[in-house]
Amino acid sequence: MSKKSIRFFNDREVRAAWDEDNSKWWFSATDIVRAINDEDDYKKCRNYWKYLKGKMAKDGVELVSITNHFKFEAPDGKQRLADALDSECVQTLAKNYPNNRANAFLDWFTYSDTTIDGQSQKKAYTLFGSGLLENLKPGTVKALQQIHAYLFGGLYDFAGKIRTKTISKGNTIFCLAEHLYNYLQTVEKMPENTFDEIIDKYVEMNAAHPFMEGNGRSTRIWLDLILKKQLGLCVDWSKVGKKEYLNAMIESQMDSTHVKKLLKQALTDKINDRETFMKGIDYSYYYEQED
Repeated sequence: MSKKSIRFFNDREVRAAWDEDNSKWWFSATDIVRAINDEDDYKKCRNYWKYLKGKMAKDGVELVSITNHFKFEAPDGKQRLADALDSECVQTLAKNYPNNRANAFLDWFTYSDTTIDGQSQKKAYTLFGSGLLENLKPGTVKALQQIHAYLFGGLYDFAGKIRTKTISKGNTIFCLAEHLYNYLQTVEKMPENTFDEIIDKYVEMNAAHPFMEGNGRSTRIWLDLILKKQLGLCVDWSKVGKKEYLNAMIESQMDSTHVKKLLKQALTDKINDRETFMKGIDYSYYYEQED
């Protein structure tokens, strides 16, 4: 499969593979069981899925006959064929799950694709093949605006527009609106020749928070563009834990040591790899999900 995705339910990965011939996503059946049961043991979940298949077949539930097989990464790191379900089958499974345990999962699964974040994430997946990223000038404010406009165009009326209101998150107040234009010009001129300089620039752009919403998702893509241009590297965001990253970004307003260490250990030279990009989008949007 050329396109893969990872969704998150209660911090559990639900992997999916894109079926080009039928234009649909197929979701790992074992991952769905792990998410619903909140179970760490992969083998237990695989066995429970086998039990569910048999049970539903006996109950006359239309599911097994349209179960497909795609390759997903097994616990040993190898790509192995595994059962996968399309969106309709996922919902059928959840509705027939024992003891109503899947109600919350079903709400999440059916709701996520209709939200602004869900729709924006779908748009983000298409960035890889859109040609937009190749035509941007890394490190510029204009490039960041164009990324934001692509992700949120048609979803927010302020897509790609620099905010004119002061905003805050938690105890953090971002750059005051009346100083934002000059602040952004200063950030744009910051050097980006070394890893440390690039992360310093990224930290300052985060402090600016130029948009009313969608700053983190846009700026992480912007950061990778700079890293690709200057160092031939990008961040493998699947190696960056959510809580540690968010805490490091809060700390970075005073000391960027932690975030530099965190991102440096996650660098990869797979700058043109579709799967690395897709995983990066999945994790980037995951960081923004409320706990």
